[in-house]
Amino acid sequence: MLSGKQVVLGVTGGIAAYKAVELCRLFIKDGATVRVIMTAAAKQFVTPLTFQTVSGNLVYDDLFAGSQRYTVDHVGLAQGANLFLIAPATANCLGKLAAGIADDLLSTTVLAAGCPVLLAPAMNTKMFENSTVQENIDKLTLRGYSFVAPVEGELACGESGGGRLAPLDSIFAAAKSLLLPALELRGVRLLVTAGPTREAIDPVRYLTNHSSGKMGYAIAQAAVEQGAEVTLVSGPVTLPAPAGVRMVRVTTAQEMYAAVLSLYSEIDVVVKAAAVADYRPATVQEAKIKKDGDMALSLVRTPDILAELGKRKQNQVLVGFAAETDNLRENALVKLARKNLELIVANDLTEDGAGFNTDTNVVKFYFKDGQEKQLPRMPKLAVAREIIREIKRIMNIV
Repeated sequence: MLSGKQVVLGVTGGIAAYKAVELCRLFIKDGATVRVIMTAAAKQFVTPLTFQTVSGNLVYDDLFAGSQRYTVDHVGLAQGANLFLIAPATANCLGKLAAGIADDLLSTTVLAAGCPVLLAPAMNTKMFENSTVQENIDKLTLRGYSFVAPVEGELACGESGGGRLAPLDSIFAAAKSLLLPALELRGVRLLVTAGPTREAIDPVRYLTNHSSGKMGYAIAQAAVEQGAEVTLVSGPVTLPAPAGVRMVRVTTAQEMYAAVLSLYSEIDVVVKAAAVADYRPATVQEAKIKKDGDMALSLVRTPDILAELGKRKQNQVLVGFAAETDNLRENALVKLARKNLELIVANDLTEDGAGFNTDTNVVKFYFKDGQEKQLPRMPKLAVAREIIREIKRIMNIV
């Protein structure tokens, strides 16, 4: 079932490291390719030769060995992976990941990974219950890491309690769920808008905003993960297109309006995450405007794409965004009703970790049925997955 899947298996220095050999074998037996990264401490418990024999691949254990092979291992391993699994994950490993420390090949590669990361902690009971370890787990959970919690049982130190590595079949099942998602949106046609628009003043200058497109691109990725047929209508950004997404690139608000409206009848769900310019210059100068005193611009409104979608809506699900600097709830609820939306995702641009050009967001959901839901500060991909989860609920896909 895992044929074609690439798994990076990180092994850290705990007595449970020997169990990772059998875990590696389970992936190989199911058709996956496994690349093993070992820390220096892990090699005190199991030899690299053991993992090399089981996986059929060289074991990676040296951050600087890549220079001898003319490759950058931590980048290459991360780019090719469909899943990054660390089992066992020691308290030291969790602490380094939570703090963003990258001082060996394993920790460096995790930071470069764009795939799901699954952690299976294992340690002494008192260590696992330590408040610092629990805080680190909470931090990593908020950043989108997945966990297979340790279980209670007899530990190598002779004590009995929580901290024992989860059963291998539980870890393997959790890994497979990340490698083979349910694809509950298979057949659903979803359109996402992302990024800013640019409204020309002259051949050199234009009006725009600070949108990076990260939120919209994350939503497109999260929808593809669930099997949706995704069209991404994007303003000018520097982000790479998510794999499996149909791209439509535009520059101006009018171009985005035309692109979205032309596709609307074929679409089941629209998530309007783009930050479209509300105004454009009434006239565009054919030549560069020279600096000669003050300059006054006459502006006219651009088309309201989301409002037009709301008017034309048949059976589509419409999701909008409200980026505000004050009166968040009031402004979001007005927009939710006026534009005929099922859900509006609101964020306060003045809040730390929210808004444009950040990798995180802090949002609140307001639903057509009156429900509200506040999310903590999370990576934008984690927020995107929450949005897709709510769309499935609205569509009664459970």
